[in-house]
Parts: sequence; C-alpha cells; structure tokens
Amino acid sequence: MSSARPLALTMGEPAGVGGEITLKAFAARTNADLPPFLVIDDPKRLTALATEMNLNINVAPIAAAADAHEMFADRLPVLDVGLSGTYVPGKPSPTSAKAVLGSIDRAVKLALAGEVAGIVTNPIQKSSLYDSGFRFQGHTDYIAHLCPGSSTPVMMLASDTLRVVPVTQHIPLAAVPGALTTDMIVETGRITAAALKIDFGIQAPRLAIAGLNPHAGESGKMGTEEETIIAPAVAALRELGIDAMGPLSPDTMFHGEARAHYDAALCMYHDQALIPIKTIAFDSAVNVTCGLPIVRTSPDHGTALDIAGKGVASPAGLIAAIKMAGQIAQRRGL
Repeated sequence: MSSARPLALTMGEPAGVGGEITLKAFAARTNADLPPFLVIDDPKRLTALATEMNLNINVAPIAAAADAHEMFADRLPVLDVGLSGTYVPGKPSPTSAKAVLGSIDRAVKLALAGEVAGIVTNPIQKSSLYDSGFRFQGHTDYIAHLCPGSSTPVMMLASDTLRVVPVTQHIPLAAVPGALTTDMIVETGRITAAALKIDFGIQAPRLAIAGLNPHAGESGKMGTEEETIIAPAVAALRELGIDAMGPLSPDTMFHGEARAHYDAALCMYHDQALIPIKTIAFDSAVNVTCGLPIVRTSPDHGTALDIAGKGVASPAGLIAAIKMAGQIAQRRGL
C-alpha cells in the first residue's frame, strides 16, 4: 500500500505503550503492508525504547513531513515534539501534557494543511491531562475543536465484522436517558451514513438503531424512550433517504446473522456499543472519527499502563488503525 503523503502518528501518553507499539508497527511495516508514516514524538525517547526492546530501528529526526516518504523504507521518520523532563513507564504525569497535546496539535495542523494524508493517534491518559487543566472529554472532541467548521464529531469503532457508533459517549450511565434526544440520534445517523459512503465505499448504508431499554422497551412496559425519542429519530432518518431500522432489542443485534443485515449499529450509550465490538474484535477494532475534514483513526485500546515498559504490548490495534487510515485516505483521494 502506498500514499502520496505520509500519515502522522501522535506520541500518545509517554508513560503508556504508544512508543512500544509504534516501534513494533514500523518493524512490521513490510509484512503488514503499511502506508508510510511519520511520528510526532521525541526521537531520543524512541531510540532508547528501541534499544531496550532489542529492535534494530534507525530513528531519523526530520524537519518537514515531506521528508518522511523517501526514508520510510529503512528509517523511522520523527518530528520532534519537544518532550521535556522525565517519564516513568506505567506512571503518567501531568508534566507531559504539553508534549502530548502538542503532538496532537501538530498532527492536526499538518493534516489540515494537506502535508499528511491523515492522523493516527496513540492512546492518551485522560486523567493526567485533566490534572493539567485539559477540559475536553477526550481525543475526539479535542481534535474536532482543532478543525474549523467541523460538524459534531462521531466516534465509530470499526472492524471487518462489525461497526458500532455510540450516540452518547463518555457520560455516566445514569445521565444517558436525559441526554438522549431525537435530533442527536438523527445527526449521528446522518454523519455515520455519510462516512460509510465516503470513507468505507458503501453506496447504500444500512443503519441498525438500538433501543435503550431491555427488549427495546417492550412496547412501553420497560421504558418509553423507544417510543418518544428513538422511533421518531428512525422515521426522520428514513425521510432523509437513509436505510435505518429500529429501535431494535439490543440483546439480539450483534450475533452473526443479525450483523449481516446492517453496515453500522447506532447504540445509545458507550458500553452498549463497545462491549460487543471488543468481544468480537478486541485486537483489530479501530476508532474512526466521522464528521471531520481530516482522516483520523486510533487503536481501540488504552494506554495499558500495567504492561508499559515491558515490551509485550501487541501492535495489532495500531497496525489496523494505520491500515484503515491509509484506506480512508485513498478513498478520499489524499
């Protein structure tokens, strides 16, 4: 796989496994057929990590994104993020927040300027960012904030066997019924359908819309949100020409036969979406942000602080995210 422009990988939490899986992904670039990428990180940090992991990788600082494509065959191109101070594997610190966010900022800037084909973000430790004054829920809304004119960002978790979209994301479960609105579901469905067409090449996307309550409310006996909020949203999506079905009982939506009838499932809350896909495709699911003017993917796992520094983290999720970013960029003609 090749691209006219490289992808940009962000540093992620330096106390996590981002550096380790980045190095492993680069080492596997030929066998995994990965598109060229650069990393926005600390070259010295990555060089030290490669030595600790016994990986024979030549880390090469670069001055501009355009330098990455030519050297990718035998050197890992790195734009220096300016990480200052020390970090300890498994122990995140707010002192690294400036570099963590700086890596994201620069990646988005490069993508908006057309210097990279898209960005792949390594996992961040939100708690340490919050301690430093970070006021966004996470990667998705922060990146949307950096992209002028973006629509509401939509988080899709995608694999070869299932795609899911949580309508509400990182909020307490008790807050979900009050947060759900018909307009929110319609907007999420509209953006999801557009992404399926543009980024996944599905010309007539089919959306399965989950209910909120057990048995999709059982005709109002187990909750009324299906009748008052979700069913009107399904009707509105159909009026927009989108093939939407539901509200469906969440407990029967994710087995193999059911999945054959839709291209993405819209779920009402975080775990309703993420539990099935992490069960089915834990190592290969990719976080894709829909509704942005740039391509953005991320591995569907966290910073893995418990194994950071041990060299045992699997790069499978990051490799899948890099591949998917490259595929989306090609479909967009980037």
